[in-house]
Amino acid sequence: ARASPLVQFLSGRLSLCRTPQAGPKSILNRLSTMKSTNLHAVIAGGGLAGALLALVLAERGYKVTVIEKRADLRSEAAAGGRSINLALSERGLHALSIAGLRNEALKQTIPMRGRLIHGVDGSTKRLPYSSDPNEFIRSISRPGLNRLLLQAAGKHPHISLYFNSSVLSVSPGTQVVEFQPDGEPIQRVEYDLLFGADGAGSAVRASLGLESKDVFSREMLEHGYKELEMPALESGDFAMPHDALHIWPRGTYMLIALPNLDNSFTCTLFLPLDGDPGFNQLNDPGTVQAFFETQFPDAVPLLPNLQGDFFGNPTGMLGTIRCSSWTQFGNSLILGDAAHAVVPFFGQGMNCAFEDVSVLASMLDSNPETAWPELLSAFEAERIPNANAIADMALENYIEMRDLVADEGFQFRRRVGLELEQRFPDRFIPRYSLVSFNRVPYQEVQEMGRAQAAILEQLCASKSNIEEINWSQAENLVLSLPLIG
Repeated sequence: ARASPLVQFLSGRLSLCRTPQAGPKSILNRLSTMKSTNLHAVIAGGGLAGALLALVLAERGYKVTVIEKRADLRSEAAAGGRSINLALSERGLHALSIAGLRNEALKQTIPMRGRLIHGVDGSTKRLPYSSDPNEFIRSISRPGLNRLLLQAAGKHPHISLYFNSSVLSVSPGTQVVEFQPDGEPIQRVEYDLLFGADGAGSAVRASLGLESKDVFSREMLEHGYKELEMPALESGDFAMPHDALHIWPRGTYMLIALPNLDNSFTCTLFLPLDGDPGFNQLNDPGTVQAFFETQFPDAVPLLPNLQGDFFGNPTGMLGTIRCSSWTQFGNSLILGDAAHAVVPFFGQGMNCAFEDVSVLASMLDSNPETAWPELLSAFEAERIPNANAIADMALENYIEMRDLVADEGFQFRRRVGLELEQRFPDRFIPRYSLVSFNRVPYQEVQEMGRAQAAILEQLCASKSNIEEINWSQAENLVLSLPLIG
């Protein structure tokens, strides 16, 4: 099999997919000859990816400046209503371990060992994520994790942090970023390396000319989301079992709930913006109450501030961003949501952004003498196909979560898949496990998932009981799959 661009790069055998767009000759010469201790990296965005990247670069000797448009989370309460709880899994944990923060981050998490499906009649059914009890995802607060990263960055002598500061312009020719702290004069900072980790609306992406029609696309989902709070009971206990991701699947829409450290749940309603039902119809308290009592009757008693949350919190938008180029001038790179925003239905937005940082760190450590223009091209060649793959799988997983998890046929195929994993652990690991509990490249996972789906479809056709499965046939089919690992 052809080695991935990352493997080729690390072994010194990469024939670059494209030549980096040339910037001023002085820039390329400087990046080819200077050591990291003499290079200044400017990062636009102090969110999850930007803060982690700052730590990784600083630990490798770079001087780092982080420019963040929001307030300092180390001292300010995070605004509610727009932050879907995060599902931290293996890719994200690996990246945090590189920064030495894995154990501290784990203290902020709550294990979710499977999905707990809520029927309209109030019945529940638990679907484990894996046949291995040690494999599960973890709920974590976005502001809490971001705060942890910023606290570590603030203590590092090579990192300077600027908050309430908007990037106004980027001048690639002079390698200058202009930004303005709130209420203060415009400031200018020179850079050797520029990173855009400033989210889906990236100012850096626009300034570098990476939003042309042949490079950039934005696909908005016809669904939005609304955040609701399920507080702890008067006793202080969780209102529901806290070791699961709760899902109320209703075909074209769903409600989910993830546990928090204060024994509350963050609930999120995903619903078409326009439709029947849709957010456009839920425009008065009576309609909202009737909708929830009809569709999520067991949740209503546990949402005491339903009306206040529904009308007080904004309706969030969901979309996918793809870029066919992430680098420019041999010294600039976009990453995270700025390069590949994905919908949240595989829980991989943060994990994928963190993996961007861990892959870049691996390249730096394995090839310390490589010039940055070559390194950035290798990074781009490695990450773009994988980012596109998880974007596709996240869109597919929305259909699974809101509709298929309640389907008996889906649940049966899931049981057979877990049994195949136990019988053939080197050849059959379900797609969800490959994404969440392993670091197999997303593009390879996507290909494996298609092959697995075909096998399950063949084995489970016209069957409804696991005892009916032809395990000899299953063995022959599974042994046709490549070894994993």
